[in-house]
Amino acid sequence: MAKDSKTSLDVFIIVICGGGGWMEELKTTIADMISSAQAVGWMTESRAILYVSLARGMALFIKHKDRGELRVHENLDELSTDLVDYIAELSELSVKERGIFAIALSGGSLISLMRKLCEAPYNKTIDWAKWYIFWADERVVAKSHADSNYKLAKDNILLKVPIVPSHVHSINDSLSAEEAADEYEFVIRQLVRTRVVSVSEISDCPKFDLILLGMGPDGHVASLFPNHPVLDEKDEWVTFITDSPKPPPERITFTLPVINSASNVIVVATGSSKAEAVHLAVDDVGLDSPLLPARMVHPAKGKLVWFFDKLAASKLEGSQFS
Repeated sequence: MAKDSKTSLDVFIIVICGGGGWMEELKTTIADMISSAQAVGWMTESRAILYVSLARGMALFIKHKDRGELRVHENLDELSTDLVDYIAELSELSVKERGIFAIALSGGSLISLMRKLCEAPYNKTIDWAKWYIFWADERVVAKSHADSNYKLAKDNILLKVPIVPSHVHSINDSLSAEEAADEYEFVIRQLVRTRVVSVSEISDCPKFDLILLGMGPDGHVASLFPNHPVLDEKDEWVTFITDSPKPPPERITFTLPVINSASNVIVVATGSSKAEAVHLAVDDVGLDSPLLPARMVHPAKGKLVWFFDKLAASKLEGSQFS
């Protein structure tokens, strides 16, 4: 941005945010975000205006010291806009840094919230040829099956943007759950060796540029369900289950060590049915409360960001969204 544009933007921040109280603090936060973005060279006028728009109430930023950054939105449309812009930013930074963006998807409503990636400006501005697509979990069904996370992403996103087909790494749907998990881990290990996927500095785990997770009402993420033995898996990168509490029963899933080795992890939860799980996953609830899989997401060196609508955030401590 040019200096005169930045000056105009500073005035815009003051006009929109006003002064005093938490607005004064938010105004400072927005200005700091813009300055940091400019320092690494990816701030644009439109992105800066988006940040300022967030100050108008489109998103409320709440910092939780130990549980990452929370972004709470008024509705799903505004959450979707912020989510896809954040993904685009991470893509741009990763491609600048290492020429690749290795991203792992999940299924469910998360994919519908990402569909704006297929629209302007992202369908033109994102360097899709540098994207490598993986799945943090997958149902062991045919790729054409309605329950397939691959099919969901393909129909809603992958067919609508110029991603290189050979960069899309889905599971082998002709194998058993155990065999599919073993083969998928082998594929990822090969791509770690060639540095398509980075390796963690503190373990031998892959270090994905971004892992995207939805969260269920029971607090599950990927196919890691509460009280399931796979939560204790420390050696495998990809494991399997045959007894999922929600159909279909057979699934493969990244393990917690892989999720917690990522450079960036996004967890998305929307709707009032997720509110109690959000509270238990994020707030300081004490040792007597259930330890949900979502609470076990805690990247060792990476950044954790939670995207909620106000219904999902309604039971957070000190919430103004109830």
